[in-house]
Amino acid sequence: MLNRKDFRFEICANGVESCVAAQEGGADRVELCAGIPEGGTTPSYGEIKIARKVLKNTLLHVIIRPRGGDFLYSGLELQRMEEDIDIARELGADGVVFGCLKADGSIDIEANRHLLEHAKGLNATFHRAFDRCNDPEKALEQLIELGFNRVLTSGQRPTAAEGTDLLQRLNEQAAGRITILAGCGVNEKNIKKLQVQTGVHEFHFSARERRKSLMQYSNPEVYMGAKGADEESLDYTTAARVRKTIAALLD
Repeated sequence: MLNRKDFRFEICANGVESCVAAQEGGADRVELCAGIPEGGTTPSYGEIKIARKVLKNTLLHVIIRPRGGDFLYSGLELQRMEEDIDIARELGADGVVFGCLKADGSIDIEANRHLLEHAKGLNATFHRAFDRCNDPEKALEQLIELGFNRVLTSGQRPTAAEGTDLLQRLNEQAAGRITILAGCGVNEKNIKKLQVQTGVHEFHFSARERRKSLMQYSNPEVYMGAKGADEESLDYTTAARVRKTIAALLD
């Protein structure tokens, strides 16, 4: 049986409710995000503030991403990211999560260095922009040199289960200099196999379940986002799925 102390589990939390469930389920930290359908964007300051209040035993990391889409940022976008990092610190975040690329798919050294200067004193994760970079082995060395604490990656595949070969190579290359955080599609059905195949010791997953909206009336002629999307349901992390996923690895 594996030792719980040897592993870290991070929940991709889409709101305070999911943060509460992550803590109850035994997660080590949360990555608080808005805009989940876009891959995660910076949450509101109210969301961060209340999350900090409810998280007593679980670390709070905040994604710093001003929009969906690519990871090539303008000067104005970088200015907003700087401010978001500063405010996340003021609101009590333990860490921040961000990543900048150049147009050719390489790591934007200067942009990331500048944001890391704002993040001094906070834990820093380079997010799945890594999975869009053009040379993962070179990129990993650059992130180590820049001073990131970890990199969240699915091994440059749609899911971590499909990216095990690269995850394993990156984990060996990291050799303790930076943490490889395996994420995207991690769940209670595949986490054990992922660990065996890759050797990683940190996992990122959402453990969400769909709940039907409590609304008794809905206008079928009007939609708030994409036409045809399910707007009558809400997705939340549940403590039961967090516990179940952790147990699936350790048992």
